[in-house]
Amino acid sequence: MKAIEAHGVIKSERQILLDDPLPTLASRRVRVILLMEEEVEVGEQAWLRSVAANPAFAFLHDPQEDVYTLEDGRPFNDQR
Repeated sequence: MKAIEAHGVIKSERQILLDDPLPTLASRRVRVILLMEEEVEVGEQAWLRSVAANPAFAFLHDPQEDVYTLEDGRPFNDQR
């Protein structure tokens, strides 16, 4: 079997609308496998746990990165 990757959307009429045309192929039967991204909303706590455990942010544990204190800056008071 030959695989061709194509992207598109499923319309309300249950028809697939491809972003780009398929390569010219002779008329033949095909097998279609749909891979749909799940729409999962990540909660704030899960996001914070993920970031805290990510080694890409390990440099933030370095004491030299502690350049600000609670005494720095001015409080922000939104007057709306």
